[in-house]
Amino acid sequence: MVCIVMGVSGCGKTTVGQELAQQLGLPFYDADDFHSAANIEKMSHGTPLTDDDRRDWLATLATDLGKWEAAGGAVLACSALKETYRTTLQNGVHSPMHWVFLDGPRELLLERMGGRKGHYMHPDMLDSQLATLERPTYALCLSITATPEALVQQIVVAKTQDAAFGTKPAGQLA
Repeated sequence: MVCIVMGVSGCGKTTVGQELAQQLGLPFYDADDFHSAANIEKMSHGTPLTDDDRRDWLATLATDLGKWEAAGGAVLACSALKETYRTTLQNGVHSPMHWVFLDGPRELLLERMGGRKGHYMHPDMLDSQLATLERPTYALCLSITATPEALVQQIVVAKTQDAAFGTKPAGQLA
């Protein structure tokens, strides 16, 4: 199983993804760890990334997702803001991936981002992420007003009840 926990900065992707991976007995990866030094430098100065900036990053993640799938699965925390980004990621694997979209109010996202120490993503970049975000209709959508533990429990329950939770319909995989 390959699962991507997605959403804008501050939604809790890493926290939820790490706990979910532990519960499922899968390795966890954070897409932020795969950004180039140039991308990190750009974001640390408050400049949003462009599609061109993300191209190589997404290609690397897609390749790695295929490797992780072959090794038995993984959980990846990744913003995956646009449908084209999600399609690139999906194309790296052979079976449908499970998508979990963490969504919540702007004020809570800003509060969480403001409380971070040492993260290159500035709170003033949140609006650009929200403007870029294309909400996936197929993902398991969860509210970040719940605790990370409750969110993980909701994901585990969804997985137990429906093996295809949060996957794109077959016609949307290309």
